[in-house]
Amino acid sequence: MRAARYHEYGDPTVLTVEEAPDPTPGPGEIRIRVAAASVNPVDWKVRGGAVRDLLPVDLPAIPGRDAVGRVDRIGEGVEGVAVGDRVFGLGGVTGATAELAVLSAWAPAPAAWSDGEAAGAALASVTALSGLKALGPLSGRTLLVEGAAGGVGGAAVELAVAAGATVIGTAGAHNHAFLTAMGAVPTTYGAGLAERLAAVAPQGVDLVLDTAASGSLGELVEIAGDPSRVVTVADHRNAGRLGVRVADAVNDPAYLAEAAALGAQGRYTSRVERTYPLEEIAKAHAHSEGGHVRGKIVVVL
Repeated sequence: MRAARYHEYGDPTVLTVEEAPDPTPGPGEIRIRVAAASVNPVDWKVRGGAVRDLLPVDLPAIPGRDAVGRVDRIGEGVEGVAVGDRVFGLGGVTGATAELAVLSAWAPAPAAWSDGEAAGAALASVTALSGLKALGPLSGRTLLVEGAAGGVGGAAVELAVAAGATVIGTAGAHNHAFLTAMGAVPTTYGAGLAERLAAVAPQGVDLVLDTAASGSLGELVEIAGDPSRVVTVADHRNAGRLGVRVADAVNDPAYLAEAAALGAQGRYTSRVERTYPLEEIAKAHAHSEGGHVRGKIVVVL
């Protein structure tokens, strides 16, 4: 199969497209013929070696955690899915950006989603749902999402709105219309956030989800009034000293099914900023690593 691979840790230039061995699904896994895969910050952090102690990989490695495609092989013990079904889902830390990929968690991809939208939905939605569920019931609550224009932040906005929350999202001013279209009340991140929130949410903020790890976690705790009302999916370094809970992405098919059900209802759609062909995988990683991405970057096979 053709795949994106890197043989050493490094910047995006270490990525190449080459022939690689076909993967085989193990028990409880499926293999898909990939239509598209997304690029996530974890992908370039792993590729660059920044998290090699936490997330070691065997080299050469294929980047990518989530993808969409049609099932072409089914592992032992798997039920409820058939060859030819269109699914989106997650595999391991690596392996998705290739013609064939193994998934350990998946759900049917809504017909309303394009391949790009489905490719961008899996990791973003399970990460967002992990954080939102850690915060408890959302209906009738006011939720602040820090970093609301990114892939996970945007998913959190739509999923929280669907759960009945009033959502305030932080982003650069150029992304405020984007947040409004997703159902959030936009405001700008950075110094003075508490004062700006007083204007848009005079009743205060009940809960906070940090998806940005921008150094604002201490201020977010002050805004919420108690670290128990704040969850981060991004700032592992500061969470411990501040008493803030960390929610990590989990390969949970129930979360994927929940996101897909909302997708089928038109209440959640992964927002794709740009797509790249497989041959431009290095450009896709460089785009993601450059920051200021609105929504998701997707590689199309």
